[in-house]
Amino acid sequence: MASQGLVEKFGEAGGCFVTPVDELRDKLGECRAVVFDWDGVFNSGTKGLSAQSGFSEPDSMGTNMLRYGLWRRLGQLPFTAIISGADNDSAIAYARREHLTAVYTGMRDKRQVIEHICNEHDLEPEQIACVFDDINDLPMAAVCGPRFRVRRSASPLFADLADRGGYCDYVSGAESNAYAVREICEVMLGLLGTYTNVVESRIARDDRYESYFRTRQSVVTRLYGQQGAAIIRRDD
Repeated sequence: MASQGLVEKFGEAGGCFVTPVDELRDKLGECRAVVFDWDGVFNSGTKGLSAQSGFSEPDSMGTNMLRYGLWRRLGQLPFTAIISGADNDSAIAYARREHLTAVYTGMRDKRQVIEHICNEHDLEPEQIACVFDDINDLPMAAVCGPRFRVRRSASPLFADLADRGGYCDYVSGAESNAYAVREICEVMLGLLGTYTNVVESRIARDDRYESYFRTRQSVVTRLYGQQGAAIIRRDD
Protein backbone atom coordinates (compact mmCIF):
# COMPACT_ATOMS: atom_id res chain seq x y z
CA MET A 1 0.00 0.00 0.00
CA ALA A 2 1.24 3.49 -0.84
CA SER A 3 2.39 5.74 1.97
CA GLN A 4 -0.62 8.04 1.91
CA GLY A 5 -2.95 5.04 1.90
CA LEU A 6 -1.31 3.69 5.04
CA VAL A 7 -1.56 7.04 6.80
CA GLU A 8 -5.23 7.32 5.92
CA LYS A 9 -6.13 3.70 6.72
CA PHE A 10 -4.53 3.65 10.15
CA GLY A 11 -5.45 7.25 10.82
CA GLU A 12 -9.10 6.28 10.47
CA ALA A 13 -8.49 3.81 13.31
CA GLY A 14 -6.84 6.51 15.44
CA GLY A 15 -3.22 5.57 14.72
CA CYS A 16 -0.61 8.30 14.37
CA PHE A 17 2.69 8.28 12.47
CA VAL A 18 4.98 10.40 14.65
CA THR A 19 7.81 9.77 12.19
CA PRO A 20 6.97 10.43 8.52
CA VAL A 21 5.73 7.19 6.99
CA ASP A 22 8.44 6.94 4.31
CA GLU A 23 11.16 7.48 6.92
CA LEU A 24 9.63 4.80 9.16
CA ARG A 25 9.45 2.42 6.18
CA ASP A 26 13.19 2.93 5.64
CA LYS A 27 13.89 2.23 9.31
CA LEU A 28 11.80 -0.92 9.22
CA GLY A 29 13.69 -2.11 6.16
CA GLU A 30 16.65 -2.78 8.46
CA CYS A 31 14.56 -4.79 10.94
CA ARG A 32 15.80 -8.26 11.89
CA ALA A 33 14.23 -8.52 15.34
CA VAL A 34 11.14 -7.47 17.28
CA VAL A 35 10.77 -7.13 21.05
CA PHE A 36 7.57 -6.55 22.98
CA ASP A 37 6.86 -5.32 26.46
CA TRP A 38 4.15 -7.45 28.09
CA ASP A 39 1.98 -5.59 30.62
CA GLY A 40 0.11 -2.75 28.99
CA VAL A 41 0.98 -4.05 25.51
CA PHE A 42 -0.61 -7.50 25.21
CA ASN A 43 -3.11 -6.63 27.93
CA SER A 44 -4.34 -3.77 30.10
CA GLY A 45 -1.74 -4.51 32.77
CA THR A 46 -4.38 -5.20 35.40
CA LYS A 47 -3.34 -7.74 38.05
CA GLY A 48 -4.46 -9.14 41.37
CA LEU A 49 -3.12 -11.39 44.09
CA SER A 50 -4.04 -14.54 42.17
CA ALA A 51 -4.51 -13.12 38.65
CA GLN A 52 -1.97 -12.63 35.92
CA SER A 53 -2.24 -10.46 32.85
CA GLY A 54 -2.85 -12.49 29.71
CA PHE A 55 -3.08 -12.13 25.93
CA SER A 56 -5.58 -12.33 23.07
CA GLU A 57 -5.75 -14.55 20.02
CA PRO A 58 -6.04 -11.61 17.57
CA ASP A 59 -2.74 -10.27 18.89
CA SER A 60 -1.23 -13.74 18.64
CA MET A 61 -2.26 -13.99 14.99
CA GLY A 62 -0.71 -10.59 14.40
CA THR A 63 2.67 -11.60 15.81
CA ASN A 64 2.62 -14.83 13.80
CA MET A 65 1.89 -12.99 10.55
CA LEU A 66 4.60 -10.41 11.31
CA ARG A 67 7.16 -13.13 11.95
CA TYR A 68 6.14 -14.86 8.74
CA GLY A 69 6.44 -11.62 6.79
CA LEU A 70 9.92 -11.00 8.18
CA TRP A 71 10.88 -14.65 7.53
CA ARG A 72 9.93 -14.21 3.88
CA ARG A 73 11.99 -11.03 3.71
CA LEU A 74 15.05 -12.21 5.65
CA GLY A 75 15.17 -15.86 4.62
CA GLN A 76 15.27 -16.83 8.29
CA LEU A 77 13.22 -16.37 11.44
CA PRO A 78 13.55 -12.94 13.01
CA PHE A 79 14.64 -12.78 16.62
CA THR A 80 11.46 -12.23 18.66
CA ALA A 81 11.20 -11.72 22.41
CA ILE A 82 9.10 -10.48 25.27
CA ILE A 83 10.89 -8.18 27.72
CA SER A 84 9.02 -7.66 30.99
CA GLY A 85 9.91 -5.86 34.16
CA ALA A 86 7.75 -8.31 36.10
CA ASP A 87 7.72 -12.07 36.54
CA ASN A 88 4.67 -13.34 34.71
CA ASP A 89 3.91 -16.98 33.99
CA SER A 90 1.43 -15.98 31.27
CA ALA A 91 4.17 -14.21 29.32
CA ILE A 92 6.36 -17.29 29.55
CA ALA A 93 3.51 -19.58 28.51
CA TYR A 94 2.70 -17.34 25.53
CA ALA A 95 6.32 -17.17 24.41
CA ARG A 96 6.64 -20.95 24.58
CA ARG A 97 3.34 -21.57 22.83
CA GLU A 98 4.31 -19.24 19.99
CA HIS A 99 7.93 -20.44 19.96
CA LEU A 100 9.40 -16.98 20.39
CA THR A 101 13.17 -16.82 20.56
CA ALA A 102 13.29 -15.66 24.17
CA VAL A 103 11.43 -14.17 27.10
CA TYR A 104 13.12 -11.90 29.62
CA THR A 105 11.29 -11.44 32.94
CA GLY A 106 12.09 -9.38 36.02
CA MET A 107 14.22 -6.98 33.98
CA ARG A 108 15.02 -3.72 35.76
CA ASP A 109 16.97 -2.14 32.90
CA LYS A 110 15.57 -2.91 29.46
CA ARG A 111 18.43 -1.10 27.70
CA GLN A 112 20.70 -3.75 29.21
CA VAL A 113 18.48 -6.43 27.67
CA ILE A 114 18.88 -4.86 24.22
CA GLU A 115 22.65 -4.94 24.71
CA HIS A 116 22.42 -8.60 25.73
CA ILE A 117 20.34 -9.47 22.67
CA CYS A 118 22.77 -7.70 20.35
CA ASN A 119 25.77 -9.47 21.85
CA GLU A 120 24.12 -12.89 21.78
CA HIS A 121 22.58 -12.68 18.30
CA ASP A 122 24.92 -10.47 16.26
CA LEU A 123 22.43 -7.63 15.99
CA GLU A 124 22.65 -3.86 16.11
CA PRO A 125 20.09 -1.90 18.18
CA GLU A 126 18.74 -0.13 15.10
CA GLN A 127 17.83 -3.55 13.64
CA ILE A 128 15.44 -4.18 16.54
CA ALA A 129 11.85 -2.93 16.48
CA CYS A 130 10.24 -2.47 19.88
CA VAL A 131 6.63 -2.24 21.05
CA PHE A 132 6.12 -0.48 24.39
CA ASP A 133 3.72 1.50 26.54
CA ASP A 134 5.31 3.07 29.63
CA ILE A 135 8.16 4.86 31.36
CA ASN A 136 10.30 1.81 32.15
CA ASP A 137 10.36 0.98 28.43
CA LEU A 138 11.94 4.27 27.34
CA PRO A 139 15.57 3.17 27.88
CA MET A 140 15.11 0.43 25.26
CA ALA A 141 13.03 2.67 22.99
CA ALA A 142 15.87 5.20 23.07
CA VAL A 143 18.27 2.77 21.38
CA CYS A 144 16.03 0.59 19.18
CA GLY A 145 15.23 1.17 15.52
CA PRO A 146 11.48 1.38 14.75
CA ARG A 147 9.52 2.18 17.96
CA PHE A 148 5.79 1.59 18.35
CA ARG A 149 3.92 2.96 21.36
CA VAL A 150 0.65 1.49 22.58
CA ARG A 151 -1.80 4.31 23.23
CA ARG A 152 -3.08 4.96 26.76
CA SER A 153 -5.34 8.00 27.00
CA ALA A 154 -4.86 8.18 30.79
CA SER A 155 -1.20 9.21 30.35
CA PRO A 156 -1.17 12.39 28.23
CA LEU A 157 2.01 13.79 29.76
CA PHE A 158 3.88 10.55 29.20
CA ALA A 159 2.56 10.42 25.64
CA ASP A 160 3.80 13.93 24.99
CA LEU A 161 7.21 13.16 26.47
CA ALA A 162 7.62 9.93 24.51
CA ASP A 163 6.50 11.35 21.19
CA ARG A 164 8.20 14.74 21.38
CA GLY A 165 11.31 13.26 22.98
CA GLY A 166 12.10 11.04 20.01
CA TYR A 167 11.24 7.72 21.65
CA CYS A 168 8.40 6.79 19.30
CA ASP A 169 7.69 6.45 15.57
CA TYR A 170 4.06 5.29 15.60
CA VAL A 171 1.27 5.43 18.19
CA SER A 172 -1.50 2.84 18.00
CA GLY A 173 -5.10 3.92 17.72
CA ALA A 174 -6.11 0.95 19.86
CA GLU A 175 -5.37 0.96 23.57
CA SER A 176 -3.74 -1.96 25.32
CA ASN A 177 -6.92 -3.92 25.98
CA ALA A 178 -8.20 -3.53 22.39
CA TYR A 179 -5.75 -5.52 20.22
CA ALA A 180 -3.04 -2.88 19.88
CA VAL A 181 -0.43 -5.53 19.12
CA ARG A 182 -2.49 -6.70 16.14
CA GLU A 183 -2.70 -3.14 14.85
CA ILE A 184 1.03 -2.57 15.18
CA CYS A 185 1.86 -5.85 13.45
CA GLU A 186 -0.40 -4.86 10.56
CA VAL A 187 1.28 -1.45 10.39
CA MET A 188 4.67 -3.14 10.08
CA LEU A 189 3.47 -5.57 7.42
CA GLY A 190 1.88 -2.68 5.55
CA LEU A 191 5.11 -0.71 5.65
CA LEU A 192 7.01 -3.75 4.39
CA GLY A 193 4.52 -4.05 1.53
CA THR A 194 3.89 -7.71 2.24
CA TYR A 195 0.57 -7.85 4.11
CA THR A 196 -1.58 -9.26 1.28
CA ASN A 197 0.98 -11.87 0.21
CA VAL A 198 1.49 -13.01 3.79
CA VAL A 199 -2.21 -13.36 4.54
CA GLU A 200 -3.05 -15.08 1.26
CA SER A 201 -0.22 -17.55 1.83
CA ARG A 202 -1.52 -18.25 5.34
CA ILE A 203 -5.06 -18.75 4.03
CA ALA A 204 -3.82 -21.27 1.47
CA ARG A 205 -1.34 -22.83 3.89
CA ASP A 206 0.92 -23.16 0.87
CA ASP A 207 4.39 -24.70 0.84
CA ARG A 208 6.07 -21.44 1.79
CA TYR A 209 3.90 -20.95 4.86
CA GLU A 210 4.25 -24.58 5.90
CA SER A 211 8.04 -24.30 5.64
CA TYR A 212 7.96 -21.20 7.86
CA PHE A 213 5.64 -22.87 10.35
CA ARG A 214 7.83 -25.98 10.67
CA THR A 215 10.82 -23.73 11.29
CA ARG A 216 8.89 -21.70 13.85
CA GLN A 217 7.72 -24.80 15.70
CA SER A 218 11.30 -26.04 16.02
CA VAL A 219 12.30 -23.03 18.15
CA VAL A 220 12.83 -23.77 21.83
CA THR A 221 12.17 -20.55 23.72
CA ARG A 222 14.97 -19.39 26.01
CA LEU A 223 14.02 -17.98 29.39
CA TYR A 224 16.13 -15.27 31.03
CA GLY A 225 16.01 -13.60 34.41
CA GLN A 226 18.14 -11.18 36.37
CA GLN A 227 20.57 -11.94 39.17
CA GLY A 228 22.06 -8.79 40.60
CA ALA A 229 23.25 -6.83 37.59
CA ALA A 230 23.62 -9.93 35.42
CA ILE A 231 21.15 -11.41 32.94
CA ILE A 232 21.10 -15.18 33.37
CA ARG A 233 19.50 -18.19 31.69
CA ARG A 234 16.69 -19.61 33.83
CA ASP A 235 15.98 -22.71 31.78
CA ASP A 236 19.38 -24.46 31.90
